[in-house]
Amino acid sequence: MGTSPIRLAIDAMGNDNGPPPVIRGVRDFLAVDKDTTVVLVGDRARLEPAIAAEGIPWSPRIELVHASQVMEMGDKVSGLREKRDSSIMRLAAEVKEGRADAMVALGNTAAAVGAATIMLRLLHGVRRPGIAVPVPTRVPGRPCVVLDMGANTVCKPSHLLAYGVMASLYAERVLGIENPRVGLLNVGEERGKGNEALREAFQLLESAPVNFVGNVEGTDIFSGTCDVAVCDGFLGNVVLKAIEGMAGAMGCWLKESLTSSWRSRLGAWLAGGALREMKRRGDYAAYGGAPLLGVNGVCIIGHGRSTSEAVMNALRVARESVRERVNERIRDSLAAFSSLHDTASD
Repeated sequence: MGTSPIRLAIDAMGNDNGPPPVIRGVRDFLAVDKDTTVVLVGDRARLEPAIAAEGIPWSPRIELVHASQVMEMGDKVSGLREKRDSSIMRLAAEVKEGRADAMVALGNTAAAVGAATIMLRLLHGVRRPGIAVPVPTRVPGRPCVVLDMGANTVCKPSHLLAYGVMASLYAERVLGIENPRVGLLNVGEERGKGNEALREAFQLLESAPVNFVGNVEGTDIFSGTCDVAVCDGFLGNVVLKAIEGMAGAMGCWLKESLTSSWRSRLGAWLAGGALREMKRRGDYAAYGGAPLLGVNGVCIIGHGRSTSEAVMNALRVARESVRERVNERIRDSLAAFSSLHDTASD
């Protein structure tokens, strides 16, 4: 696996707006990718007419896998036991059984993490998987990868160590960031800050095969001080929701200010190009999805409100993760570090 042609499986039922945005995203992806096959997983009775409604001609690079159930947004992870024929479980099975190289899950994040962990298991040396979200920074084209952003709310120092190694490899191999700088998200930059777990994680990351730059604060995520910010899922999810909330508030403030008078409206018209560029740089759709790192297979998690552009880019990220053999590199790097650590401890 991992060699061309690549097969990607996507949950066509997880989008809040149903299959149409997913189908359009698949169409747009295949228009620019000439080798990849995309497997749409979901209710065939809904998918076939939706594909026809979009005017997409039949192609051997589009396949359907039927799933009779859907994990709704309000469903708990325990619901995976009752919904064994759900699209998210069928999706993970495509990767587990070797029929697809990667899975793209949309919608219920907890269900996606649960299905991937149950079906694919974890890479050797990983105790907890983590969601790595690229966050736009002041530096164009150089996001900061925050890991974890919600998969695990309680982490041990060893989990944070694995997060640093995994996110560093992802930033380098998929996002193209050379020698990514890894920081530990903390309450201060000084050595010795934070609780006992963070202090121990600091020491582990110092000896890890990454470019560790020490403790970083919340502002460093956006300033370009680091390319990877390591934290537990509780803190990461708070950061993510705060970013989303602030972005929404700033959009409202900006709209109110730019429509408050004819002078403001004229200024908005003159600055239209700059405003569109600012929106583009901060648009989630440009990244498409966040990898769930640590599971034994490529898993990209997308937002339930993903547009067709976000779906297209989530598929692109999945394809690049397969091509760059990210999982194999993570496994080898963790194994090499573990071997060195055990030798030093003897």
